Amino acid sequence: MKYVSTRGKAPALNFEEVLLTGLASDGGLYVPEFLPHFTPEEIASWAGLSYPELAVKVMYPFVEDSLSIEEFSAIVNDAYSEFAHSAVAPLKQISANEWVMELFHGPTLAFKDYALQLLGRLVDHFLEKRGQKVAILGATSGDTGSAAIEGCRHSKHVDIFILHPHGRVSEVQRRQMTTITGDNVHNLAVEGNFDDCQRMVKASFGDQAFLDGRPLVAVNSINWARIMAQIVYYFHAGLSVGAPHRSVAFSVPTGNFGDIFAGYLARNMGLPVSQLVIATNRNDVLHRFMSNNQYNLQPLQHTLSPSMDIVVSSNFERLLFDLHGRNGSLLAELMEKMNKEDVAIEEYRWRHARELFDSYAVDDESTLASIDQIYAETEEIVDPHTAIGVKAARACRRDKKAPMVILATAHAAKFPEAVAKAGVEEEPKLPAHMADLFEREERFTVLPNDLQAIQRFVQDQLKK
Repeated sequence: MKYVSTRGKAPALNFEEVLLTGLASDGGLYVPEFLPHFTPEEIASWAGLSYPELAVKVMYPFVEDSLSIEEFSAIVNDAYSEFAHSAVAPLKQISANEWVMELFHGPTLAFKDYALQLLGRLVDHFLEKRGQKVAILGATSGDTGSAAIEGCRHSKHVDIFILHPHGRVSEVQRRQMTTITGDNVHNLAVEGNFDDCQRMVKASFGDQAFLDGRPLVAVNSINWARIMAQIVYYFHAGLSVGAPHRSVAFSVPTGNFGDIFAGYLARNMGLPVSQLVIATNRNDVLHRFMSNNQYNLQPLQHTLSPSMDIVVSSNFERLLFDLHGRNGSLLAELMEKMNKEDVAIEEYRWRHARELFDSYAVDDESTLASIDQIYAETEEIVDPHTAIGVKAARACRRDKKAPMVILATAHAAKFPEAVAKAGVEEEPKLPAHMADLFEREERFTVLPNDLQAIQRFVQDQLKK
């Protein structure tokens, strides 16, 4: 299988090359030339498989040109061996035909672990084979950073630099990043917002001269391997609630569109998905597009759900590529416009997206009310992002006969202030392996919102 850029001008690459490249040379994102497709009979035969076994079935067609089945199986099994729950991504019922899929049983208590534990091991495998060292540069709005560091910190082939907006992530999220020690781990607190961090990462990928020949690798969701790994838990959830014998709906708290795009791919690969609900906070560019066919950027607002405090949703480009008939030139023109002005796409393209997608935006007040309501109904404590997912699912649900699965993207203990503000008297507890998190020493560097300052810091650390 080869991978092509959404903007049509970069060379096609194999999986190993895409993994170690991240952003395409023409500024686009890599996607497979075609998707594998599984029949209902094939999907049904996977019932009862463990999560790692299912992951190999779903993902191997994407990597088979670069890894043997034995190599890939070993990497996948290792990636999920440290998850705290034996089901890896267990489902819990919260109402009639309504479920949450708990994607917070990995080392850093967030859904990013499902992709980044795998990505770190894949990167290490190929770098060992090549005898090569790389620099990883990433931006985080809260959860990607700690998951990326946790996935890559053991690698002797990697120096990892993670940018987060200074003072704009929760204390638990920050400490999960800044208390991980290692000579190859560098946390940069940028005096700006997430979009500033993401913009500087993209600019650095566009011009890597400051690295003096050290290749740059992406760990955020512009890297195809991240999306690929997230497809698995849609199949896992579907099988758990009756697929392929019935359709399933999903509600996904999303800011960068990567997580819900994986659900879209799962559907195109054969999983019967009847509806995908885009759940957003006040930073609702995706909701405004999906409900009114208007893509216009507005100033970023800081909310109780910081992982979704994103204005520019990078992975939305991958969906737009499909909506425009996979025409790279056409998409490149559109992306140029979207960075400068308000944009609407052709009505028929937008209506095609609306056949599958719904959307809903939830403000902080409603988020708190949702946390409180879920606790009153179930005695389950959910984090703000999951609460938004539940609220959106209930507002947008098309068919009550189809199971609705809400992606619980983070552990409530990462957001104790929001839980308390919602009026829930029970405090969410960190799991045992993080019980001493607030006693651990932090290590990070505060830098100005300036590309040259960031690149100079990276350059200096690599010289050491």
